[in-house]
Amino acid sequence: MKTLFAGLCLVFAILFSCGQKEGQFKSVSVDDFSTLIANPEVQLLDVRTVAEYSEGHVPHSININVLDESFETMADSTLQKDKPIAVYCRSGKRSKKAAAILSKKGYIIYDLDKGFIGWEEAGREVER
Repeated sequence: MKTLFAGLCLVFAILFSCGQKEGQFKSVSVDDFSTLIANPEVQLLDVRTVAEYSEGHVPHSININVLDESFETMADSTLQKDKPIAVYCRSGKRSKKAAAILSKKGYIIYDLDKGFIGWEEAGREVER
């Protein structure tokens, strides 16, 4: 009976663990995103167009357009799977698409919920 109970506890612990699962990502606020990207181990990814990126972006971000047909190939050749990725776009829609794609490939993803618009509205640093 104890073995059965221990086995059930183990199954529930695995099923309901709080870690990200493949195909899932976490959307975070501007404050949490700012704290996250202060860690040098976190890769910062802007998934907007090159034109949008050149008008202003979060400092030290990498730009790979999620709408480009080679997005997955470029991401795989540029990003490291063993380091988390903080991703953003203009308003949060494209970054969620990118987050879904990358998390299914095994990357650990954090999405800026309100996008670059929210970042700017919060008065955070912008590189031009």
